[in-house]
Amino acid sequence: MVNKVMWIIFVGVLVLGLSACAAPQPSEADVPQELTVMTHDSFSASEGLIAQFEQENNLKVVFLKSGDTGSVLNRAILSKNAPLADVLYGVDNTFLTRALDADIFESYTSPALEQVADEYQLDDQNRVTPVDYGDVCINYDKAYFAEKELAVPQSLDDLLKPEYKGLLVIENPATSSPGLAFMLATVAEYGADGYLDFWKALRENEVAVVNNWDTAYYTNFSASTGKGQQPMVVSYGSSPPVEVVYASQPLDDAPTASLVGKNMCFRQIEFVGILKGSKNINAAQKFIDFMLSKPFQEDLPLQMFVFPVNPEAQLPEVFVKYAQIPASPARLDSQMISENREIWIDAWTEVVLK
Repeated sequence: MVNKVMWIIFVGVLVLGLSACAAPQPSEADVPQELTVMTHDSFSASEGLIAQFEQENNLKVVFLKSGDTGSVLNRAILSKNAPLADVLYGVDNTFLTRALDADIFESYTSPALEQVADEYQLDDQNRVTPVDYGDVCINYDKAYFAEKELAVPQSLDDLLKPEYKGLLVIENPATSSPGLAFMLATVAEYGADGYLDFWKALRENEVAVVNNWDTAYYTNFSASTGKGQQPMVVSYGSSPPVEVVYASQPLDDAPTASLVGKNMCFRQIEFVGILKGSKNINAAQKFIDFMLSKPFQEDLPLQMFVFPVNPEAQLPEVFVKYAQIPASPARLDSQMISENREIWIDAWTEVVLK
């Protein structure tokens, strides 16, 4: 009897072993390839959209958030001999030349670039691909101007008028991306030889200067808390729809709007590129194509509050209704910015803060 039981157990184990041997084993082709994308901390995309891209391409996308734009670029340059990622997203036109001079990107011409306007394609070798753009503009508190029956400024020169004395808060360009963008707008308007004269006059008109956007918008700006002292703040052209989307109570109108006169806004363009040394070139190319696709481009506005470069992408209604796109935004050559950024900032500091 014991022998019979032992025989049954032996046969059972043998069957299980053979079954295990016969079970299909996953092949290398079935295991998702990992693609690492280095981004700034503000990057965001719908999880479902990323999951669909991963499924369609048998990939696992890992996002490596690495600080602000300058920090991301520094990290990519310092690790160029042993890259930490396959793709880098978030370099903008104020840092573009520095990124290209560091020789960290592989050239890639996405088929989707045919749809993108030339004004956004700033590298003729396509080492970087434009993804989105946004405008740094002065936002104003609509209720304040209505209550005071005060006309809103229509130009940078208007900001120097006595009726606007002490009504503007700006960020330090040495410590803030929007602060730098606004300073560059004044360089575009008045030239490298004339922008400091504007800033001298603006200082005399009691412009307030803080170190970062959060302080400017949430402490100084009157429309954000109702307690701030300044009804004008350097922010973004997309800030008015943000106010509507994130309002604690539904709003019938945006409480803020943007000043979009000639050269009053500075246009920032963000790029994506494949890092040299990537072992996943094919997957990286697919990701760039994906970022230019209509689904991703239409996801951008409500994820990062920027505008798509793909003209076929439809804007959400809240953007159409409340965002203002300037007809003549300020632009400067990337090479000029790279060569003069620190010089302009140092000179600005001497004039405005000392």
